[in-house]
Amino acid sequence: MKKLLGLFLAMSLVLPAGAAIVDNVDAIGEIEVIGAHNNAQMINANGAASRVMAGLSAELTEDVRANVQFVYNTPWDGARQGKDLNTYQNQIYLAEANMVLSNLLDRFELTIGRQFYGDEDSALLYFGPRHGYMAALASPVTSLDAAKLTYADDVKALTLIAGKTQKLILDPAIIRSNADFYGIDFRMNLTSIVKAQVYGYAYNNKVWNDEYQGFYGAKLSMMPEAGALSVEYARGHAGNRLLKEGADTPYLVKVDASLNMDAFTPRAAFIYQKGIVSEYGAYAPGLVYGKTYFGNNLAVAAVLDDARIFNVGLDYNWDKWTFAVDGFAFQDRSGKEAATWEADLTATYQHNDNVGLFAGIGYAKLGTDMKAQHAGQQDATVYQAGVNVKF
Repeated sequence: MKKLLGLFLAMSLVLPAGAAIVDNVDAIGEIEVIGAHNNAQMINANGAASRVMAGLSAELTEDVRANVQFVYNTPWDGARQGKDLNTYQNQIYLAEANMVLSNLLDRFELTIGRQFYGDEDSALLYFGPRHGYMAALASPVTSLDAAKLTYADDVKALTLIAGKTQKLILDPAIIRSNADFYGIDFRMNLTSIVKAQVYGYAYNNKVWNDEYQGFYGAKLSMMPEAGALSVEYARGHAGNRLLKEGADTPYLVKVDASLNMDAFTPRAAFIYQKGIVSEYGAYAPGLVYGKTYFGNNLAVAAVLDDARIFNVGLDYNWDKWTFAVDGFAFQDRSGKEAATWEADLTATYQHNDNVGLFAGIGYAKLGTDMKAQHAGQQDATVYQAGVNVKF
């Protein structure tokens, strides 16, 4: 900290007032605060917590931009006084540090360094901050150290990515280790309303018996004016060579559908999972079951590595408000055990493009698997409220 303060002091003495080092410097980041209570007494799901992400995005020269962003998250502990600066320094982490080269050969974009990647609602792959529930604020913000090359035009987009990530382990007693990460994602507009996507990802770690692990899949989406429908299928692979499948290959099917009915939007979703296809997904349906019990990673929860999940919901939009009611059924893949049922009611107020307030209540009646995992717990209720500010 002393060295950093000394550097700033030296710069202030040497540089003339108003000197511009780089042009077009923008502040980037967000602040999210959530308060929640639940009778399940899950760790990191009661009380209040904050997460602050802040950094700079600067244009170094034409078509070259650098991004740096730090993250700090903390539960509210009611301390009489704050911590010293050294303590805060050790709790602030680097979430992004990359350079983006645009308009390479007119069509390509190259991103090099620590970066976010993927879609936050993906059941398979997402590196970045998660939002809207307590466990997200208690969890680290994941990033990927990589080089990403993207080609895009009006019809198609191709992304190649390679770098380093952390190999996730189900058993916390085993030390986590780094792995080489590779991926390809191709998207194409088949028609004005039909889109297709194929992808494949692999990570290599010589510590493990299966030298290569990963998954590949495809997604087809249709988005007419009347609504939307998407179907996704993915398979895992593991072995001593790339794309080798074993005798009991895990796979996943995910279907999402919605209708546009003016202010009302009926929705439905279904996910069927045999084994663990990916350890890097962020799909966590339901305020109670997904976001409270398995808020860190629903995909690797032992009770859900073989599961089928049903969801029906309805959104109502009025001015800046969105109200949503959802029903869920969580069950083992074979349907032999009694299902866990959940009902949620949520409300969101979008104050402006960058500021949103949200609240919700969820109730879950636990099924056979969940009762075995949490002895004596018959049901669970979660209340929460929060705000997110982006800048």
